[in-house]
Amino acid sequence: MHFQAVVFDLDGTLLDTLADIANSANSALARYGVSPRGADEYRYFVGEGVTVLMSRALPAEKRNDSIISDCVKAFRESYSSNWNVNTKPYDGIMELLDELTARQVKMAILSNKPDDFTKRCVREFLPDKRFEMVLGQREGIPMKPDPAGAVEIAETLGIASSQFLYLGDSGLDMQTATRAGMFPVGAVWGFRSAEELRIHGAQVVIEQPRDLLYLLDNPSSSFISPET
Repeated sequence: MHFQAVVFDLDGTLLDTLADIANSANSALARYGVSPRGADEYRYFVGEGVTVLMSRALPAEKRNDSIISDCVKAFRESYSSNWNVNTKPYDGIMELLDELTARQVKMAILSNKPDDFTKRCVREFLPDKRFEMVLGQREGIPMKPDPAGAVEIAETLGIASSQFLYLGDSGLDMQTATRAGMFPVGAVWGFRSAEELRIHGAQVVIEQPRDLLYLLDNPSSSFISPET
């Protein structure tokens, strides 16, 4: 298979956003006297939207609709001012994107982060990178792992889903790719483990961004060695 395009997840794949997310979530928890959680805990809380994030972060005895709603609001207030304090692209991402552009490979981003924040992050941290589409969570469009956003990208670009690589760092991403008919590639430098990625359908798991180029050059490979 000759791949013509790549869909990227954002958080944990292109950008290391974990510290800023954790700090804003902990700020929201503090309103209810909840002790801050460590950044590593948030690796397993993120990915399914802010409401799910805060629900997972709250202790069971405080996990009711009213408190969750208030924490979501507090998180958004904090994150809107502190979303770019520690966030940065992962090592090797900028070079990967430049090489894909040079090869005329189409690129898009699909995230469960709210659409406005998704676009702000891309403008701030990937300002000169050529993405055909950048989509975050939008009203009326189901979040990943529903394949609606990925299918929308394929249809808009006029490229068959089977000709897309989908690079993400979570089982949610692997499920999305599979359901959309794209080739799921797991990024182990992100928030989740290689085991999770494989369990949820990753066809290939890579350890550094440049390994994606090897897959483009060798589409029949069943794995990528970090030494390649």
